[in-house]
Amino acid sequence: MWIEKDNRLTREFVFKDFSEAFGFMTRVAILAEKQDHHPEWSNVYNRVTINLSTHDAGDIVTENDHKLAELINHIL
Repeated sequence: MWIEKDNRLTREFVFKDFSEAFGFMTRVAILAEKQDHHPEWSNVYNRVTINLSTHDAGDIVTENDHKLAELINHIL
């Protein structure tokens, strides 16, 4: 579930292992590039944390962030 807090959408994803987490990040990277909207994220072993905000709009959550979050949800 995405949480909107401190001017960003945030969600943590947990996978079986590092390979699954990295595969997920690769799919998200392709989506983000197509949307020309790139996440701030981190990965530690099987956990991926994604933060979305629109830098061009002053680092606030915009429709672009909600759209990318929805696309990310669909690749799970």
